[in-house]
Amino acid sequence: MVQTVTGAIPVESLGRTLMHEHLFIAFPGAWFDPLAKFNRAELVEEAVRRLAQLRTEYNVRTFVDPCPIELGRDVTLMKEVSEKSGVHIICTTGFYCEDRGLPSYWRARTIDEIVELYIREITQGISATDVKAGALKVSTGAPVVTDQEKKFLAAACIAQKATGVPIITHTTDGCAGPEQQELFAAGGVAAHRCLIGHCCTNPDHAYHRRIVEGGSYIGFDQIGMGYVQRDDVRANNVAKLVRDGFRAQIMMSMDRHCGYLGKPITRQLTSEEIAKIEQLKSRRLWQAHTYIFTDFIPMLLARGVSATDIESILDENPRRFFTGGVLPKKLAKVR
Repeated sequence: MVQTVTGAIPVESLGRTLMHEHLFIAFPGAWFDPLAKFNRAELVEEAVRRLAQLRTEYNVRTFVDPCPIELGRDVTLMKEVSEKSGVHIICTTGFYCEDRGLPSYWRARTIDEIVELYIREITQGISATDVKAGALKVSTGAPVVTDQEKKFLAAACIAQKATGVPIITHTTDGCAGPEQQELFAAGGVAAHRCLIGHCCTNPDHAYHRRIVEGGSYIGFDQIGMGYVQRDDVRANNVAKLVRDGFRAQIMMSMDRHCGYLGKPITRQLTSEEIAKIEQLKSRRLWQAHTYIFTDFIPMLLARGVSATDIESILDENPRRFFTGGVLPKKLAKVR
């Protein structure tokens, strides 16, 4: 069984799965911006529209939203959108990286106190709801994992072993994936229970090989984020991993959101960029969750990745990840 925001379902019911997407993001402090606008009804309508389109046009059955606790995670919103769209949603417990999250209150807590929170959200429910987390979220910054982040990662290791749910990670700027793996191993967590996220930001195929040879799943899960990496580079690297026999460890997603509160925190947008965003919003193409199917998968097909490969990545790999199944033997393609 796999825990969704509407209850536990058989793993066979997951179907085609996007492993790293978001309904809503609000960085700490955004709620205090008087110019930040939030309309919950409009957000629900847009999220339901997007997920229903994914379900009816591309057969997506499950949408994993690993939103960190302090980045606007709203499990009642997730539950409502899931019920109205007919798409399973899986949420997580866990915090963001130190430079953009980790509230001071929780920085002051001990590992045991953090573990208690994580296990409670997985086994009993989040806040006053009956919604339970189906996975753990771990986030680290760049260029290395900080001492504070190591504390929260250690807590996730303990909670993982106690509950059996898998771990989904955030890495920053294509850094620290192998370090995350080392810390998970030191914490006694099996490599295949971890999905090392955002590896596609790093263009180096050798970096990707370190992740998959270390036994973890690898996240090519910022597809479409051209400002951090070009998609032709991502497609080339996915094709290389498939050819080298690592298809069973690849996860693909876009890390997109249906709604965002406030202004970007990483950089200031130019007036031209703002105008383009507004134009795309008017056409319902801004942060479109269909992009992976309309644009990226054709790039993979052009590079020799087969439709069977893509189906395995989007359908089989998530099921194996959530159940903890052993990775199949590596089988390189004949060149």
